[in-house]
Amino acid sequence: MLSGNVGAAPLARPVVVQAARSGPRQFYVRMAYACAAVAFIGFTPSYWAPVATGGFAGPPLLHLHGLLFSAWTVLFIVQARLAASGQLRRHRALGLAGVSLATAMLFAGVAVALASARAGMAAGSTHARDFSIVPITIIASFAGIVAAALVCARRSEVHMRLMLVATITILPPAIARLLRLALASPGDAPSLLGNPPPVALSLVPNALSDLLLVVAMVHDYRTEGRVHRAYVVAGACLVFVQVIRVPLATSEAWRSFADWLMTFAG
Repeated sequence: MLSGNVGAAPLARPVVVQAARSGPRQFYVRMAYACAAVAFIGFTPSYWAPVATGGFAGPPLLHLHGLLFSAWTVLFIVQARLAASGQLRRHRALGLAGVSLATAMLFAGVAVALASARAGMAAGSTHARDFSIVPITIIASFAGIVAAALVCARRSEVHMRLMLVATITILPPAIARLLRLALASPGDAPSLLGNPPPVALSLVPNALSDLLLVVAMVHDYRTEGRVHRAYVVAGACLVFVQVIRVPLATSEAWRSFADWLMTFAG
């Protein structure tokens, strides 16, 4: 009996350890699916549905933008599943593609933001140039948090949390389009370019997307007994950017910077 128990212990331990490690990571798989669902549902009325029916008339740049940002949500799901299943070698290998994808998203995101600002200004919008601060700071925040996550790649508890925050960062535009559709007058066609609202209204979709971060922080508190510092620091930076862009958008400094950026947009 004693020898049987001793022999069984080494076999049981890896199973217990694996379950302990993979359990919390399953939460990130569920969060990855939630982020992807928000992004897909948010852009369905203004992009996916018109594309599917052949009624989308936007420039090719928007197709590139949609492809890259959709690819990120899919990649985030795949990476979360790989990490949860313990396939860390494949997770790290695929992470190299993630670096290239995030870089392409940065350039495409800025390009679309500038194209939207130019289209809005050409249509006589009084908010277009000011509102460009919203998408530009969103993609800049995303890139910065992804870079921080890569620096912390060997610290999995920090890395996975920062990647989740980075993905949450790019969700407000999808939520904003759902809100805009809900408040639109009957017969208004959904649009991805031009005629943006005042910058202060961006706080609403930002707050709704931040609820996903709150869910993650509550999960930390319930499972770890505390909220991880990665959430506290990255979340504080995210909220700070969301709030400070409101007064900054109408400053001469931002308007001059936005005009300078638009010289590169042709």
